[in-house]
Amino acid sequence: MEQLYERDFSRWAETMADLLAAGDFTSLDIENLVEEVRDLSKRERDRLLSSLRLILHHFLNWDYQPQKRSRSWQNTIDRERNNIELYLEDSPSLQRYLNDGVSLAKMYRLARADAIRETDLDFPKDCLYDMEDVLSRVISLGE
Repeated sequence: MEQLYERDFSRWAETMADLLAAGDFTSLDIENLVEEVRDLSKRERDRLLSSLRLILHHFLNWDYQPQKRSRSWQNTIDRERNNIELYLEDSPSLQRYLNDGVSLAKMYRLARADAIRETDLDFPKDCLYDMEDVLSRVISLGE
């Protein structure tokens, strides 16, 4: 099974699912199966945090470049908020990453770096936004 995991991940995953469905637990590639299940959780967390990062990035663009505000930025913020809502609906335990304060600060640092690379502007080092802003701040082109 180890060789199949290295050669053809998709086939390995199908084989693991078939073995689980058949109740054949002795043939399972337990070591890699455990690793993949753990990675599933990380991927869900990463998707949530990626949405958070993108919202923060667009907030910085929005707040510091009012002359360049666009419907595209607004749509991206709305889309990523919807994504966060869906992620939390599917996996409510992800809420802890929105409540810990650490994730917001970390994603702000990354979003700030993205915005600096994109604009050559400087932005405050400390996060200007709280989770309430991220999830519900109303923005419109008329601001």
